[in-house]
Amino acid sequence: MQQFVILAYDAKDEGAMARRMAARTAHTQAMVEARKSGNMICGAALLDETGKMIGSNIIVNYPSRKELDAWLNSEPYVIGKVWENITIIPAKLGDTFKDLIKG
Repeated sequence: MQQFVILAYDAKDEGAMARRMAARTAHTQAMVEARKSGNMICGAALLDETGKMIGSNIIVNYPSRKELDAWLNSEPYVIGKVWENITIIPAKLGDTFKDLIKG
């Protein structure tokens, strides 16, 4: 299994926050399911200086980039056009965090 860091920034148009909130329950459930399967290691909302959500930072665990991309294509924030700019960086968790990796 390979780990990836996902930095996903929200769209900045007027409807972006409304789309985020509309997709939030489905997104949260998708994160719960990914955590149960061992694909989700951790995640956090990215905030601006006022505390407003502007994106997401996620560390995931997938056999390959192909499987990660398949998951992303079904992710509610992608489908709902919440995330506008997504950067995916291959990563490797250090030995201190091996207990977080399943599979």
